[in-house]
Amino acid sequence: MLKVAVLVSGGGTNLQAIIDKIEDGAIQNAKIEVVISNKQDAYALERAKKHGIKGECISPKNYDSREAFNQALLEALQQHDIDLVVLAGYLVIIPKNVVAAFKNRIINIHPSLIPSFCGDGFYGLHVHEAVLARGVKVTGATVHFVDDGTDTGPIILQKAVYVQEGDTPEILQKRVMEEAEWNILPEAINLIANEKIEVIDNLVHRK
Repeated sequence: MLKVAVLVSGGGTNLQAIIDKIEDGAIQNAKIEVVISNKQDAYALERAKKHGIKGECISPKNYDSREAFNQALLEALQQHDIDLVVLAGYLVIIPKNVVAAFKNRIINIHPSLIPSFCGDGFYGLHVHEAVLARGVKVTGATVHFVDDGTDTGPIILQKAVYVQEGDTPEILQKRVMEEAEWNILPEAINLIANEKIEVIDNLVHRK
């Protein structure tokens, strides 16, 4: 059974998608051990509580230094004996010590088709604003492993979503979530839980 930690900063809609897919059997051989947020009032923690999942707040604000926070986050993951870390709208840069300890065991959902509209500054609504400003006709979402760069790790899954006339950033964000993010993030977890993929030379291959 794959032990999963979900890290989240906000409402936790991607977390809810994972919970739902575990409960309906679409994700097999995986269990959410803990939900960790950097914000005490994140609704994601309430979602976890409703489903009997342990929730913790580990925030950089509560530590004297960034190094102390980095160590606390790593220790929390290790204490729960976590196999896979899932970043589901987590707006804190993952510490290098955590990336090193969980090589190819941290995945992130990004709301564009990497390598477009990604990297520093491209998060949340900013991504969709940039998509509309550039006038692209197709966007989407990407699930990738996390490395030391920003959105540079091996790509696991992608799903395209069409941009429609009259879209606002908020409307497009909602469509990308509903049509792409809530589908491919649980699918990626299921692939990993059932050992269906492997990373060779920084590329993801199906087994």
